[in-house]
Amino acid sequence: MTEIIVAKSAGFCFGVQRAVDTVYSEIEKGEKIYTFGPVIHNSEVVSDLEKRGVTVIGDLERIKELESGTIIIRSHGVSKEISDCLNDSKLKVVDTTCPFVKKIHKIVETDSRQNKRIVVIGNPNHPEVRGIIGWCAPGNPAVVIETRDEANDFCSDMNSEITIVSQTTFTLSKFKELVEILRKKGYNVNVVNTICNATAQRQEEAQKIATKVDMMIVIGDSKSSNTQKLYEICSRECNNTLYVQTKDDLKAHPSRSLQRVGITAGASTPKNIIEEVQNYVRINF
Repeated sequence: MTEIIVAKSAGFCFGVQRAVDTVYSEIEKGEKIYTFGPVIHNSEVVSDLEKRGVTVIGDLERIKELESGTIIIRSHGVSKEISDCLNDSKLKVVDTTCPFVKKIHKIVETDSRQNKRIVVIGNPNHPEVRGIIGWCAPGNPAVVIETRDEANDFCSDMNSEITIVSQTTFTLSKFKELVEILRKKGYNVNVVNTICNATAQRQEEAQKIATKVDMMIVIGDSKSSNTQKLYEICSRECNNTLYVQTKDDLKAHPSRSLQRVGITAGASTPKNIIEEVQNYVRINF
């Protein structure tokens, strides 16, 4: 019988659980519910919410047209411009931005107003990062760095102070690597490690499991940044690593006799999907 090792930290993190619970709670109140962007990066959850009448909006002009209802700011957070626009609208605003992301907003807003240059380590296309850079003071935009090349190419006034923060779901080891490149340039930097503890714990646990299994399964939506990072980490330790969104994705892989299978999941993966994958492996592997 195949031994299955499921990461204890797999599934919803605190911020995601809080956001999802809030949306379902607001649905019960009977008002029309909107979310500014998908509340989390999980198509299964977003689809279920849509079935319950929740509408995803990503256009500020659409917000201005609405006369009533509740708009929910998702866990990734939004820029100051969007936040102000929502609060000036006719809608009730419920903010479910992860508290760890809120902390970054405050750091960026405060330091940029003090003329410090803001460097964000993360994916420039991720909604969390777009929200973070949107809290910079006018005229003092942030720089987003994701790769070694970008870190090596970065240049700034040697007399200016630099504040470095991170996307909460960025890989810790890569964050440290990019920060070290910037430090060696001799800049006056203040590094604030804003990778959340849950992310660091999840990555460390996944790495350890991946070193001792015949197959590693990483569960999460294809758009989930933290799930992609887990896949990258596990792939380095286990050549037989799969990235799936649901148990149905496992059907494309032939059943085989394996002694040990590891399972982890991104912070936006519901518990029921993890259990379904685990049961599928138990029956078919």
